Amino acid sequence: MSVPERGPLSEPASEQSALWLGDTPDEEWTPPGKTPVGAGRTLMLEMAARVLFPTVLVFSAYLLLVGHYGPGGGFSGGLVAGLAFVLRYIAGGGSEGAEIVARLHIRPRQLAGGGLTLAVLTALAPMLFGQPALTSAKLSAQVPVIGELDLVTSLVLDVGVYLLIVGVVLELIRSLGAGIERDARDAEEPAR
Repeated sequence: MSVPERGPLSEPASEQSALWLGDTPDEEWTPPGKTPVGAGRTLMLEMAARVLFPTVLVFSAYLLLVGHYGPGGGFSGGLVAGLAFVLRYIAGGGSEGAEIVARLHIRPRQLAGGGLTLAVLTALAPMLFGQPALTSAKLSAQVPVIGELDLVTSLVLDVGVYLLIVGVVLELIRSLGAGIERDARDAEEPAR
Protein backbone atom coordinates (compact mmCIF):
# COMPACT_ATOMS: atom_id res chain seq x y z
CA MET A 1 0.00 0.00 0.00
CA SER A 2 1.51 3.31 -1.03
CA VAL A 3 0.90 6.49 0.89
CA PRO A 4 0.58 9.66 -1.20
CA GLU A 5 2.98 12.46 -0.41
CA ARG A 6 1.67 15.01 2.04
CA GLY A 7 4.53 17.29 2.94
CA PRO A 8 6.94 16.72 5.84
CA LEU A 9 5.00 13.73 7.21
CA SER A 10 5.07 11.85 3.89
CA GLU A 11 7.94 9.57 4.97
CA PRO A 12 6.99 7.87 8.24
CA ALA A 13 9.84 7.69 10.73
CA SER A 14 8.12 5.14 12.91
CA GLU A 15 5.12 2.86 13.03
CA GLN A 16 3.20 5.51 14.99
CA SER A 17 3.63 8.14 12.26
CA ALA A 18 2.55 5.56 9.65
CA LEU A 19 -0.70 5.12 11.57
CA TRP A 20 -1.07 8.89 11.67
CA LEU A 21 -0.78 9.10 7.88
CA GLY A 22 -3.59 6.62 7.42
CA ASP A 23 -5.97 9.03 9.14
CA THR A 24 -4.95 12.04 7.07
CA PRO A 25 -7.97 13.54 5.27
CA ASP A 26 -7.90 13.81 1.49
CA GLU A 27 -9.14 17.41 1.51
CA GLU A 28 -8.88 20.42 3.78
CA TRP A 29 -11.37 20.35 6.63
CA THR A 30 -11.33 24.11 7.00
CA PRO A 31 -10.85 25.66 3.57
CA PRO A 32 -9.53 29.21 3.81
CA GLY A 33 -11.86 32.09 3.10
CA LYS A 34 -11.10 34.33 0.16
CA THR A 35 -11.51 38.00 0.94
CA PRO A 36 -10.16 41.07 -0.84
CA VAL A 37 -9.54 42.80 2.48
CA GLY A 38 -6.90 40.70 4.23
CA ALA A 39 -5.86 43.21 6.88
CA GLY A 40 -7.14 42.70 10.39
CA ARG A 41 -7.88 38.98 10.04
CA THR A 42 -6.54 36.76 12.78
CA LEU A 43 -5.87 33.06 12.46
CA MET A 44 -7.01 32.38 16.03
CA LEU A 45 -10.42 33.96 15.43
CA GLU A 46 -10.86 32.15 12.11
CA MET A 47 -10.02 28.76 13.60
CA ALA A 48 -12.19 29.35 16.67
CA ALA A 49 -15.09 30.37 14.45
CA ARG A 50 -14.72 27.31 12.24
CA VAL A 51 -14.59 24.98 15.25
CA LEU A 52 -17.43 26.68 17.17
CA PHE A 53 -19.78 27.12 14.20
CA PRO A 54 -21.22 23.57 14.10
CA THR A 55 -21.41 23.41 17.89
CA VAL A 56 -23.36 26.67 18.08
CA LEU A 57 -25.73 25.46 15.33
CA VAL A 58 -26.40 22.25 17.26
CA PHE A 59 -27.03 24.31 20.40
CA SER A 60 -29.47 26.50 18.45
CA ALA A 61 -31.32 23.36 17.30
CA TYR A 62 -31.42 22.23 20.93
CA LEU A 63 -32.94 25.57 21.95
CA LEU A 64 -35.48 25.23 19.15
CA LEU A 65 -36.55 21.73 20.16
CA VAL A 66 -36.55 22.26 23.92
CA GLY A 67 -38.04 25.75 23.80
CA HIS A 68 -41.41 24.64 22.40
CA TYR A 69 -42.44 23.65 25.93
CA GLY A 70 -41.57 27.18 27.05
CA PRO A 71 -41.81 30.56 25.37
CA GLY A 72 -39.46 31.60 22.59
CA GLY A 73 -37.75 28.41 21.46
CA GLY A 74 -37.73 29.40 17.80
CA PHE A 75 -36.71 32.98 18.46
CA SER A 76 -33.85 32.21 20.84
CA GLY A 77 -32.65 29.32 18.68
CA GLY A 78 -32.78 31.52 15.58
CA LEU A 79 -30.80 34.26 17.29
CA VAL A 80 -28.13 31.80 18.40
CA ALA A 81 -27.90 30.37 14.85
CA GLY A 82 -27.75 33.91 13.46
CA LEU A 83 -24.91 34.73 15.84
CA ALA A 84 -23.04 31.67 14.58
CA PHE A 85 -23.30 33.02 11.01
CA VAL A 86 -22.23 36.48 12.19
CA LEU A 87 -19.19 34.94 13.92
CA ARG A 88 -18.20 33.17 10.69
CA TYR A 89 -18.65 36.41 8.78
CA ILE A 90 -16.54 38.44 11.23
CA ALA A 91 -13.81 35.81 11.27
CA GLY A 92 -13.61 35.18 7.54
CA GLY A 93 -14.65 38.45 5.94
CA GLY A 94 -17.38 39.06 3.41
CA SER A 95 -16.59 36.15 1.16
CA GLU A 96 -17.04 33.83 4.14
CA GLY A 97 -20.56 35.13 4.66
CA ALA A 98 -21.32 34.93 0.95
CA GLU A 99 -19.89 31.40 0.84
CA ILE A 100 -22.14 30.28 3.69
CA VAL A 101 -25.22 31.73 2.00
CA ALA A 102 -24.21 30.13 -1.32
CA ARG A 103 -23.86 26.71 0.36
CA LEU A 104 -27.45 26.91 1.56
CA HIS A 105 -28.64 26.99 -2.07
CA ILE A 106 -31.45 29.30 -1.01
CA ARG A 107 -31.67 33.04 -0.86
CA PRO A 108 -31.94 34.58 2.63
CA ARG A 109 -35.10 36.45 1.58
CA GLN A 110 -36.72 33.17 0.56
CA LEU A 111 -35.69 31.60 3.86
CA ALA A 112 -37.18 34.50 5.83
CA GLY A 113 -40.32 34.55 3.68
CA GLY A 114 -40.78 30.79 4.00
CA GLY A 115 -40.34 31.01 7.78
CA LEU A 116 -42.86 33.85 8.02
CA THR A 117 -45.35 31.96 5.86
CA LEU A 118 -44.94 28.79 7.94
CA ALA A 119 -45.37 30.73 11.20
CA VAL A 120 -48.48 32.58 10.02
CA LEU A 121 -50.12 29.46 8.58
CA THR A 122 -49.37 27.51 11.75
CA ALA A 123 -50.77 30.31 13.89
CA LEU A 124 -53.97 30.48 11.83
CA ALA A 125 -54.45 26.71 11.31
CA PRO A 126 -56.40 26.13 14.56
CA MET A 127 -59.09 28.52 13.29
CA LEU A 128 -59.99 25.90 10.66
CA PHE A 129 -61.02 23.60 13.53
CA GLY A 130 -63.01 26.24 15.41
CA GLN A 131 -60.25 27.04 17.90
CA PRO A 132 -58.70 30.45 18.61
CA ALA A 133 -55.54 31.39 16.72
CA LEU A 134 -52.26 30.15 18.21
CA THR A 135 -53.92 27.21 19.96
CA SER A 136 -51.57 24.27 20.21
CA ALA A 137 -52.22 20.58 20.53
CA LYS A 138 -50.12 17.70 21.73
CA LEU A 139 -49.64 14.78 19.38
CA SER A 140 -48.40 11.41 20.61
CA ALA A 141 -47.00 8.61 18.51
CA GLN A 142 -45.51 5.23 19.36
CA VAL A 143 -42.09 4.89 17.70
CA PRO A 144 -40.67 1.33 17.76
CA VAL A 145 -37.10 2.05 18.89
CA ILE A 146 -37.61 5.30 20.80
CA GLY A 147 -40.91 4.58 22.49
CA GLU A 148 -43.67 7.15 22.91
CA LEU A 149 -42.90 10.45 21.20
CA ASP A 150 -44.81 13.61 22.12
CA LEU A 151 -44.88 16.54 19.75
CA VAL A 152 -46.49 19.90 20.37
CA THR A 153 -47.87 21.69 17.31
CA SER A 154 -46.31 24.93 18.50
CA LEU A 155 -42.99 23.40 17.43
CA VAL A 156 -43.99 24.06 13.80
CA LEU A 157 -44.58 27.73 14.67
CA ASP A 158 -41.17 27.84 16.36
CA VAL A 159 -39.52 26.31 13.27
CA GLY A 160 -41.12 29.08 11.18
CA VAL A 161 -39.83 31.76 13.56
CA TYR A 162 -36.39 30.10 13.58
CA LEU A 163 -36.21 30.18 9.76
CA LEU A 164 -37.45 33.78 9.72
CA ILE A 165 -34.77 34.96 12.16
CA VAL A 166 -31.95 33.05 10.41
CA GLY A 167 -33.08 34.42 7.04
CA VAL A 168 -33.14 37.99 8.33
CA VAL A 169 -29.68 37.66 9.87
CA LEU A 170 -28.25 36.15 6.68
CA GLU A 171 -29.79 38.94 4.61
CA LEU A 172 -28.29 41.53 6.96
CA ILE A 173 -24.89 39.87 6.67
CA ARG A 174 -25.19 39.84 2.89
CA SER A 175 -26.39 43.41 2.45
CA LEU A 176 -24.54 45.20 5.24
CA GLY A 177 -21.40 43.14 4.79
CA ALA A 178 -21.18 44.09 1.12
CA GLY A 179 -21.26 47.78 2.08
CA ILE A 180 -18.64 47.32 4.78
CA GLU A 181 -16.33 45.51 2.35
CA ARG A 182 -16.88 48.16 -0.33
CA ASP A 183 -16.02 50.92 2.14
CA ALA A 184 -12.91 49.04 3.27
CA ARG A 185 -11.74 48.59 -0.34
CA ASP A 186 -12.41 52.27 -1.09
CA ALA A 187 -10.42 53.32 1.97
CA GLU A 188 -7.57 51.02 0.92
CA GLU A 189 -7.36 52.26 -2.71
CA PRO A 190 -6.29 55.90 -2.05
CA ALA A 191 -3.56 54.65 0.29
CA ARG A 192 -1.91 52.74 -2.57
